[in-house]
Amino acid sequence: GPVVLPVSGAASAAALTPWAVFLSFAKVGSLLFGSGYVLLPALRGEFVARLGVLSDATLLDALAAGQVTPGPLFATATFVGYQLAGHAGAAAATAGIFLPAFAAVTLTAPVVMRLRRSRLFSPLLDAVQAAALALMAAVVLPVAASLAPSGSAIAILVGSSVLLLATPVGSGWVLLSAALFGWLRAL
Repeated sequence: GPVVLPVSGAASAAALTPWAVFLSFAKVGSLLFGSGYVLLPALRGEFVARLGVLSDATLLDALAAGQVTPGPLFATATFVGYQLAGHAGAAAATAGIFLPAFAAVTLTAPVVMRLRRSRLFSPLLDAVQAAALALMAAVVLPVAASLAPSGSAIAILVGSSVLLLATPVGSGWVLLSAALFGWLRAL
């Protein structure tokens, strides 16, 4: 079954039915714009802040697990859904996170393509993308502050950042290298 997480507040992971998980993920999925990384502030707002059924550490575990898989959004949603309501919660979260996007793309793709070519509306889409980046940045700091980083964690952060920003090394190799470094440190 799902791992029972220590949470603050009156809510608990056991209080979420698969239907509640589906509805929460459908709500989160309806807010995604641009990339799956916007998922972080939406998940934190819903499951850590509002419902209190996940900790920041568990959310980071979900995002880390998602980053080492071919479908990070899929894996993260499935991981969190499982944590909240077992196998049925995993299925509900996965369906809920994607349903709004599939519907939105189907309905709006022709309009968005026209807006992107428009001199008047293209800057509007650029502004929405910039706001999505701000949302991600606003969540990264509080989540990172909850970790109590060690010297090796800071070294991994700095080294990974340098590799990603200053070299053509792919993110998969950076994640694999960081995992190997962490594993070797634990030996």
